[in-house]
Amino acid sequence: MKKTIGAVLFVCCVFVYAQENVKKDTINPLKTKEIQEVILKSQRKKQFADKSVYTFDKEALEKARYAKDLLETLPELQLDPISNSITSTKGGTSLFLINGIEATDLQIRSVAPSEVVKVEYYDIPPARWASRADTVVNIITRSTETGYVFGADVSSALTTGFVNASAYANFTKGKNNFGLEYSLNLRDYDNRKAQSIYDYNLNGEHYRSDENRTDHFGYTFQNVALRYTRLVPDNYAFQAKLNMDIFSRFSKGTGQSIFEKDDVSEEHAMFKNNASDYVIPKLDLYYSKKIGKKDEVSLNVVGSHYTTNTTEFAKEWIVPSGISVYDNDMILNTKQTDFVGELAHTHDFKDGKLSSGYRISNTSISNDLNNLAGYSEYSVNYLEQYFYMEYSGKVNTFSYRVGAGVTNIHNKSAANTFDEWSFTPKLILGYQLKNNQSLRLTSSFSPTSPWSSALSSNVVQMAPNIVQKGNPFLKSQQTFANNLIYSFNNKHFDFNANLFYRYTNRIINQYYVVDDTFGGYALTYENEKNAQRYGLQLSGSYKPFGSSLLVIKAVLTPASETVKTSTGALIKNDYLANNFVVSSEYKSFSIQYQLNIPVYTLSGAFLNTNENQNHIFARYKLKSWSFTTGMYWMGMPSQYKTKSLPESLVNYNVDTKIMNNKSMFVLGLSYDFSKGKKTELQRKLNNDTAPAATF
Repeated sequence: MKKTIGAVLFVCCVFVYAQENVKKDTINPLKTKEIQEVILKSQRKKQFADKSVYTFDKEALEKARYAKDLLETLPELQLDPISNSITSTKGGTSLFLINGIEATDLQIRSVAPSEVVKVEYYDIPPARWASRADTVVNIITRSTETGYVFGADVSSALTTGFVNASAYANFTKGKNNFGLEYSLNLRDYDNRKAQSIYDYNLNGEHYRSDENRTDHFGYTFQNVALRYTRLVPDNYAFQAKLNMDIFSRFSKGTGQSIFEKDDVSEEHAMFKNNASDYVIPKLDLYYSKKIGKKDEVSLNVVGSHYTTNTTEFAKEWIVPSGISVYDNDMILNTKQTDFVGELAHTHDFKDGKLSSGYRISNTSISNDLNNLAGYSEYSVNYLEQYFYMEYSGKVNTFSYRVGAGVTNIHNKSAANTFDEWSFTPKLILGYQLKNNQSLRLTSSFSPTSPWSSALSSNVVQMAPNIVQKGNPFLKSQQTFANNLIYSFNNKHFDFNANLFYRYTNRIINQYYVVDDTFGGYALTYENEKNAQRYGLQLSGSYKPFGSSLLVIKAVLTPASETVKTSTGALIKNDYLANNFVVSSEYKSFSIQYQLNIPVYTLSGAFLNTNENQNHIFARYKLKSWSFTTGMYWMGMPSQYKTKSLPESLVNYNVDTKIMNNKSMFVLGLSYDFSKGKKTELQRKLNNDTAPAATF
């Protein structure tokens, strides 16, 4: 730790005394000419061991409003109309960068298509991002010139509470760039219907609770960001970003249930209300310094401190006597302090690159809690350290990336302390079969710390004789992942076949257990023995005419998954995950249709479905204006199902439907304008603090 602190102080001193080199802010005109020639000749894909690199033709650049539209054309990406953001067709978490710096959706919109040199799509993220995302997309742009860009958009449903809105502005002068962003996501649905059934045996008696509830729920999420960047080419870069997340949610539900005990049944009534809110101010500081021609040192520090307020009030009583079955009052106030720091170094060799670094993240939470167990005050602390080093290179048609790291997880609560060091190796091998075909093999091992709600000591009443709580004694889970990937692409096809196998030791899942404290059963988290998932993922796109006039994207994943519980029981599930996108673009008009068939996947002793899709939306571009319209969940509401497996102590089924968004019609309008170019920092480190701790 002393060595790390010393290194951090050294980098800070270098920053203070750094001298500016006399450089022009524009790139070499000869290099600019070379880039333009590559882009304008053809649209093509180049495959590497861990990423694909895409360039765009003149037609694609002219049709796009901003860089975000170019990302939609990638075979592995699609526009999610619900959030108005770019997502992976394969699912999972995606991280977006501009010249190596983490970028928001609005920042991507602020990049004009003519400024995009290429896009790097990492389906195997490098070490510094591997723990944060399943895929990484890095947009490489041209260098700096004075200019400004601004824009705004809004889309709203006409008959229910659904609004997405945003505005952004960037201004560049010389070596300095200023950016301001604001976004709003509002949902207000008053007709969410849920039917849940609890069926179990307890103390020799049979119980069944059949509940029907209607909720009025919603949330408002706002984000405000202010950025300052100073970039001196071939010398140093500095960025300070102040970010504010403002979030509030609520749910107010009433319902009835038929409660049975052996042959006796009762009519029950209930209400369940809950709410949560927080305001997160976050400061993100970044500095990188060139040392000679081959070395670069980077430092990133992110910190936040805030309070989260969570409440839940629920009551169930017998009709018509009014006798209470249970009263659940929970008030949770958490004061949370987050810190992430990373120090990294890169060195370019003749035949490869060496990257190394150290990252530390710490989350400290102080809880003030009133719940079924009474009043309590307790603190928890989650600390994770990560040392990593990886070398990447290429020899003729053979490319590789070899990495090794050490991860330390140290979680401390009032009830337990967990401390463990893990070796985290990674191997990636790539071989170019032909110009448009490649074969890749990846293998990695990594630990995952339990999340705050899983470790929580909180207790919440769910139904008669049923409570939910966390488990402070959880250990981290460890995943060994392997992939064999074949890639093929030409003018019409872009195809990937991924044969995968994942083994997770001590997997963390939710199960029902006998609860000696309150009687009945508790839904809690446990470390099971292991889990395995294997299958074949087929993904890609097909362009019948070799252009964007018609594009068909599809992902099909036949897979099998098993979980071996702590008692030795083996749970198995087979499924066929799927996702389909059909789009067409002609001149200034485009239309897109998305469809999937939900499937059940394992989550502990439960099977859960993914969200259903049946969306169609269209867009028309007129100069700087764009007009959009669409219908989401055509002919159906959004629906979510969960059912327990035979191995579960409680037979649980729930079917939830949001009736408000059935065949939801949406209209949207946006305006984007730019003049000149702007500073885009080529940032090497990107970190974020832990999410708000709720239960």
